[in-house]
Amino acid sequence: MNKYNPLNKSGSLLERAGEIYDYVPVRRDGVTPNYAPEILPSELHQQQMVPFARRSAPVYDGPRVIVDRDKLREAGFIVPDGPVTGISEEFRIIKRQLLLSAKGNSKRTPVPHGERILVGSAHPNEGKTFCALNLALSIAAEKDNEVLLVDADFAKPSILSSLGLEGSKGLMDALADPDLPVEDCIIHTDIPGLAILPAGDQTNNDTEFLASSRTEQVLNRLTQHNPTRIVIFDSPPVLSASPASVLATHVGQVLMIVKADETTETALRDALSLMAGCDHIQLLLNGTKFSPTGRRFGSYYGYGE
Repeated sequence: MNKYNPLNKSGSLLERAGEIYDYVPVRRDGVTPNYAPEILPSELHQQQMVPFARRSAPVYDGPRVIVDRDKLREAGFIVPDGPVTGISEEFRIIKRQLLLSAKGNSKRTPVPHGERILVGSAHPNEGKTFCALNLALSIAAEKDNEVLLVDADFAKPSILSSLGLEGSKGLMDALADPDLPVEDCIIHTDIPGLAILPAGDQTNNDTEFLASSRTEQVLNRLTQHNPTRIVIFDSPPVLSASPASVLATHVGQVLMIVKADETTETALRDALSLMAGCDHIQLLLNGTKFSPTGRRFGSYYGYGE
């Protein structure tokens, strides 16, 4: 792996991550696309186009749980209705590219199942959960979309604890029990546009449940009555748990977290090979604050980093 040296790089984090890891995606049919991958920045660091549906979704009017804003703030997450910060601005850029791939426009065909986004990493402690939750909080602020954050790290779920919420039935329970509607497992929060689907009870057969035909039926139910919903999966580390590679076959986009100066090229390439079930993989460079262009998101609004 080339040593990361930001001083001799003049491009953005998107361009620099591509140079560092020399990553060019290959589709499952073996064809190398004629474009460079989109590699998204973080300060933590075909078919005919189908118009994005805008039907009215059923309005949820049941109970909502209260998210602990102080807990979010202390952990460095985006705080709903909080001040504009460098982190919130970075994730505004990240989500815009992901939403464009999900919905498409007059110049870009939407990615099949692009509304399903898996956030993963090669190893633990590279920032995948932090990025998944911040991405969900950022998308929840959208006016035309809402987000469902799925804790798919079944062995070590952490989404609920990060939000200060109690555990409950979740995705794995819905997969294991055909009589349990997955909608009944969704936790609606007091943050407008944000809902959570917990991991559910632990099992030694999580990979087998995900590989079953029922999984696609359950995932379809998450969006079939709500076409404006974006579903984000917080995945297990790819090189530590097998469910990640199976989850990749059910989503339209994979966002792989790459931690600067820690994620090795060998580990990243190994992880990417296991995620080949998804055709649309992007990298997010995490754990760096250096910007050769002097980028300081948040400062323009009167707030520091």
